[in-house]
Amino acid sequence: MKAVSAEPMTGFDATLRDRMAGIESALLAAVESDNPVLNEASRHIIQAGGKRFRPLLVVLGSQFGKPYDSGSEIERRVAVGAVVVELTHVASLYHDDVMDDATVRRGSPSANARWGNLLAILVGDYLFARATDLVTDLGLDIVRTYSAMFNRLVRGQIAETVGPAEGVDPREHYLQVLADKTAALISTSARVGAMIGGADPATQDLLADFGEQYGVVFQLSDDIIDITSDETGKTPGTDLREGVDTLPILLARRSTDPADARLLELLAGERTDPEVDEALGLLRKHPAIEQARADVAARAEATRRILDPLPDGPAKQALADLCDSVVTRTT
Repeated sequence: MKAVSAEPMTGFDATLRDRMAGIESALLAAVESDNPVLNEASRHIIQAGGKRFRPLLVVLGSQFGKPYDSGSEIERRVAVGAVVVELTHVASLYHDDVMDDATVRRGSPSANARWGNLLAILVGDYLFARATDLVTDLGLDIVRTYSAMFNRLVRGQIAETVGPAEGVDPREHYLQVLADKTAALISTSARVGAMIGGADPATQDLLADFGEQYGVVFQLSDDIIDITSDETGKTPGTDLREGVDTLPILLARRSTDPADARLLELLAGERTDPEVDEALGLLRKHPAIEQARADVAARAEATRRILDPLPDGPAKQALADLCDSVVTRTT
């Protein structure tokens, strides 16, 4: 993103940087409590950093309505909407780490590793509660939008946990899980920003569609990185350990090459840690990785095309830049 580069900043870049900095401060303030343990635990993942592209999408989505100034009521509401979506995302990470028995998150010990599963779940619940409390400040239409998203998020997590039903194509099941578990919140981020900014309904729908498709392609890229990188800030091979068949795994499973017999054997059953490491090594050299990268690149370009009807300007360019970064991060 230009807003965080070392290049000279435009007025838009500077405003965006300032608004994102304000949102960062508001995130920490939103979880502050008088309980020292809760205060520390609820700030744990937030203070570890993050991409913050969900709040960014709220801010960028708001640019397609009527102009607003710093310090205005619209800017305040945009910040609230941005905090709501990021708190929801962070809360889901606390729960995900418990379900995955993860020990590392964003390069630091996960909350469940540090405080135990019970407290991690309760802190996640607390963050969801804070997000729900804050969203009521934004009006009934946004509350309904948020509620529908939350419904999808939970359904996606359940679908991933139980796996595809008999007769359901595993790839279609996987893509639907991505749409519900990940893309729904990203889509809602863009839509909420547009709603707060006063964009017309057609623009709200377009931005929500962009967020939906971007959310899927972002998670596809994340699933590739889970296999190919040791520098993600979390334990590599989490999906393999949990028996979750992501796109590279599904593509590798289709192989009829006798040379892949050992990999297919490893992918067929439960895996010990040494077997996960072996499978990772084989997958990293498998053509399925390049096939998955090609799929990400094609989806990213299709997502970029969704933006075509929007008026040209720095906000549109910033959204297009996200489509570039989601491709380059997998290479």
